Amino acid sequence: MIVDFVTMYAWIFWVGLLLLFVIVEVLTVDFTFLMLAGGCVGGLVADLLGAPFWAQILIAGILALLLLFVARPALKRTLGRTSDQTPTNVAALLGTGGMVTTPFVDGQGHVKLANGETWTARLSQATTDRPVDAGERIVVTAIEGATAIVVPAEGTAL
Repeated sequence: MIVDFVTMYAWIFWVGLLLLFVIVEVLTVDFTFLMLAGGCVGGLVADLLGAPFWAQILIAGILALLLLFVARPALKRTLGRTSDQTPTNVAALLGTGGMVTTPFVDGQGHVKLANGETWTARLSQATTDRPVDAGERIVVTAIEGATAIVVPAEGTAL
């Protein structure tokens, strides 16, 4: 009697387990439960083809293990490769050009960067001791707090 019940309603077990794994996968987004859900699909297909319940469990387990150890690493590697590598924040400012808005006095002044932001700036230690006047082009070499460290660009006059 129990064997008939399990045989008759095994598909409900597989669909329920499949839905549970998909819901957990949506919450975790680690692809582990997605691979287990793939194993459940194998068990469900085996049930629909008339396999005994022990064979369904065996097929589901083998398929889930194969997906976990073969498909999941390849999937994570592929999806990780496409992540955006565009620099942001301070890293995006390094190498940015700009123009001096107030002359540098004692190595400090103000610059307007190519992105439209105005920054307090300080000349880099590598810069020679020549005056840097308003209108000259600069390049950002570092950011220290709220101060841009700059060097005069080649062809300085605008």
